[in-house]
Amino acid sequence: VQLQASGGGLAQAGGSLRLSCATSGLTPSLYAIAWFRQAPGKEREGVSCITSGGGSITYADSVKGRFTISRDNAENTVSLQMNSLKPEDTGRYYCRIGQYWGQGTLVTVSS
Repeated sequence: VQLQASGGGLAQAGGSLRLSCATSGLTPSLYAIAWFRQAPGKEREGVSCITSGGGSITYADSVKGRFTISRDNAENTVSLQMNSLKPEDTGRYYCRIGQYWGQGTLVTVSS
């Protein structure tokens, strides 16, 4: 099983980035998929989660109204659209399916 996160980079405050997580080795349509992030010196925290069919979505309070999670089961990908970025969104973002974690993609937001 492999999860490959991409799309991170440097953005200015107020800007946008779109993260993607490509999966292989399993059938992602059977699983909920979540995004987590870990800021420097802080614990990893959940950002958003989407159920297998996409019918239920949750967001951390800190990103509600700014981030949007979506999935394309036909393409085996899940995306995280991040708008109105803030410096506190800086961190490494990971996708997770069950016990499996991607390697993460780094997001840096400058003020």
